[in-house]
Amino acid sequence: MTKHQDSKGKGKTSGRGNANSKTNSFTKGSAPFKKNTQPAKKTSQPSRSSNPDEMRLNKYIANSGMCSRREADENIAIGLVMVNGKVITEMGYKVKRTDEVRFDGQRITPELPVYILLNKPKGFATTTAEGKGRTVMDLVANATSANIKPIGRLGRNSLGLLLFTNDDIVVQKFTNSKSGVARLFQVELDKNLKFEDLKKIQEGFKVEGKLVAVEEISYIQGESKNQVGIKIKNTGNTILRTIFEELNYDIVKIDCVAIGHLTKKDIPRGHWKHLTEQEVNTLKML
Repeated sequence: MTKHQDSKGKGKTSGRGNANSKTNSFTKGSAPFKKNTQPAKKTSQPSRSSNPDEMRLNKYIANSGMCSRREADENIAIGLVMVNGKVITEMGYKVKRTDEVRFDGQRITPELPVYILLNKPKGFATTTAEGKGRTVMDLVANATSANIKPIGRLGRNSLGLLLFTNDDIVVQKFTNSKSGVARLFQVELDKNLKFEDLKKIQEGFKVEGKLVAVEEISYIQGESKNQVGIKIKNTGNTILRTIFEELNYDIVKIDCVAIGHLTKKDIPRGHWKHLTEQEVNTLKML
């Protein structure tokens, strides 16, 4: 079911934990961090506990969905937890939002994993930076309180599917151009694509000494030959312009119509949805 950008930002969150559980963030003044209004006790050394933007390490791990707080303490004690590259065995140790925490080698965040699929319209830049005009972050602003980011890029005037998550493992899976997740684009050109050029793209060719390769390319059935379907594992769409400009074609339109097994079905342009648990599990197995 497509989730619209409502003011409450409700939606099914797949991944570890209960789908209706609230995600935790490090926003100052909001749960689980409460600003201490009592005077701080004087100590002989500076105390990390006076900072409202900190969290106990066991709670950080539990909020990530890895295990319970008690189990987190046990894992901390045996040296399975690292903070900023250093093994931490201290009970009650506190971490900051900017710290890198690894549990048994895997980087974790103090939020349940969230996966949001957006059907991007034209006119929105794929960036999390401010001062760039309208961005895709504006479109998913009410989807979740988790610290999600888009995977890959779609140009400001490109259309189609864009996946957001706070799951570093899934991000790493996508950013590996060799074993990553394929995306299918429909590309409209300024003129018909010659068959010999289509074959050249299929076989791969070098641009400035670098091999440019795609997973698949074909004419779109029932359409003129200036429209093709092309599947790539690269996370950006710059490679598409590189390919066609090298062969003297201009791209009129780019539309990402599928990411792995995910499609735009039931997601109107400009809307988003939370992935189901089954969709997430399938994505991780690709």
